[in-house]
Amino acid sequence: MQQRLTLLVAMLVLAAAIPTGVAGATAQTQQEDCSFPYTVTDASGTEITLDERPDRITTLNPSAAQTVWELGGSEQVVGVTVNADYLDGFDAKTSVTASDGFGISVERVVGTEPDLVLAPNASRTETVRALRDAGITVYQFAAAETLEDVTEKTTQIARLTGHCEAAVEVNAWMEANVEAARTATADVERPSVLYPIGSGYVANTNTFISAMIEASGGTNVLGEFDYEIGYPQVSDEIILQANPEVLLVNSRGSGLQTQEPYASTTAGQNNATVVINTDYLNQPAPRSVVFAVRNMTEGFHPDVETSFVARSEVTVATATPTPTATATDVSEPTTSSETTATTTGEQPGFGVVAALLAVGALVLARRE
Repeated sequence: MQQRLTLLVAMLVLAAAIPTGVAGATAQTQQEDCSFPYTVTDASGTEITLDERPDRITTLNPSAAQTVWELGGSEQVVGVTVNADYLDGFDAKTSVTASDGFGISVERVVGTEPDLVLAPNASRTETVRALRDAGITVYQFAAAETLEDVTEKTTQIARLTGHCEAAVEVNAWMEANVEAARTATADVERPSVLYPIGSGYVANTNTFISAMIEASGGTNVLGEFDYEIGYPQVSDEIILQANPEVLLVNSRGSGLQTQEPYASTTAGQNNATVVINTDYLNQPAPRSVVFAVRNMTEGFHPDVETSFVARSEVTVATATPTPTATATDVSEPTTSSETTATTTGEQPGFGVVAALLAVGALVLARRE
């Protein structure tokens, strides 16, 4: 089992390091009315054409599924991965996750008879090739390295699925909350932050997670080091040298600050740990960005007043969603359900969290 986990971790890092070819989606036909046929080149350099609006969509990662839900297209989705289980209506969809819980079952995807498959950048080349050989249209995304990438991904999914106007509202909601966080933390001292994923892997500065840290008034401490890939594996010595003031972890961990090398950092000694729901911290999608940025801001700066924007406050003044693409009504996050950045230990505003197991390094590959 350990060998398998090690292999999957290595696959994650390699996927993050591979150049994405086309930066985002390059539309060959710009059609603002969202009409079909539509031709576009994806991140793998493959040109695809949708002759009509896809009625059957299968998503190979939860962030794509979440985005379709936010755009009001959940009824079009027929296949999802198990980690999209937090979405309303998940139980009515077919799971395309392999029976062992890791990766994608090509047979299950084919069985959903999709008009379109939305695949993450970390999808195995063999999986995408097998689906295309089976005559299935697959759109593969580039890695999201910035919050602008998340906006572009949302816009592209909307274009592919026929929900262009809904994307205006969804992106306006996301961008308004990011801007609120940036404004609220513009003049405060920024703590140095480290997001350890597990087994020595951490989030580098060229990731959307780091972009959320920056927007929330933190500084990714890994910026002091010369790493090029998005999620490098670093030594204990580097972590001690980085000496973060705050540890950012996902909600699946506990006690991380009590283990070495983290216990010997300033964050570990002060119990300065901010916990974010895994579904939001690791997924480059609108709802995830909104909730994660809100909760990071409150965790990093508990005394700062913010003016976050509720979904219901995004009106036609800022966006014009189409009546046929009503975005999913999502409850706003609260400190009791969406964040566990509670006060424990000596430093106010930070909670005690759990350690990430070695399998934690797989979270991005499985959940993004």
